[in-house]
Amino acid sequence: MEKAITLPDYRQCSSAAVDHIVAFVIGFAAGFLILFIFYNLIVLSLIGGAIFGAVNIFISMHSSIKKRILKLRIQFYDLLEAMSVAMRAGNPMLLSLQSAREDLMLIYPENSDIITELDIIIGKFNNAVPLSESFSDLAKRSGLEDIAGFASIYATIEGKSGRADEIVRETQQIIADKMEIEMEIDTLMTAAKSEVNIMLMMPLVILGVIGYAGAGFMDAIYTTAAGRVVSTGGLIVFILSYVMARKFSNVKL
Repeated sequence: MEKAITLPDYRQCSSAAVDHIVAFVIGFAAGFLILFIFYNLIVLSLIGGAIFGAVNIFISMHSSIKKRILKLRIQFYDLLEAMSVAMRAGNPMLLSLQSAREDLMLIYPENSDIITELDIIIGKFNNAVPLSESFSDLAKRSGLEDIAGFASIYATIEGKSGRADEIVRETQQIIADKMEIEMEIDTLMTAAKSEVNIMLMMPLVILGVIGYAGAGFMDAIYTTAAGRVVSTGGLIVFILSYVMARKFSNVKL
């Protein structure tokens, strides 16, 4: 009896509990440090750190989902490349998928997403499910436009045309061009992101140095009502700056 394969949903987080704990600890440490620099209050810093830690869990989950989808996209590109080579040798689509699986096993582990998806697609085909339907299902579960475009085109020509190998090669080239453009943009943005991170950290460093090496220079900020208002305003500006910097540095093609 064949083992049932669970269909992964790439829009859902697959992080383990330890990943959530690590994300919470990092968020807690950052939140505690920031609030302590601005307010110099242990209790408030502990509470704020816990809140920051909880928020960072969700940020980490979103980042994990994004990284997994991007990794699947690269793996799908490698799949199309391997399929294209097999199809140019005259193999039909199913044999090309099987050949591609063997080639990808040399690059990726057996539990990788693309190997799992190939097992699902081939298994469905053996149960009389069209390949176009399997590709469409993968596109829905991953949310990747490249896979959706390939699935749509392949569904149009499935069983009606001998141009499947050309479709695979053209789709592969389109994905390659898009990935190259994204890599160029990411390279240009890396320096800007580094500058943004430095600019965001400098106020904290300056406040920390002045607060603990300034011979009471920050006492008015930490002990008076007006000082607390100023601290709160500075914290709000810092948070808004962080959010805006992250938003502007994320380029979506």
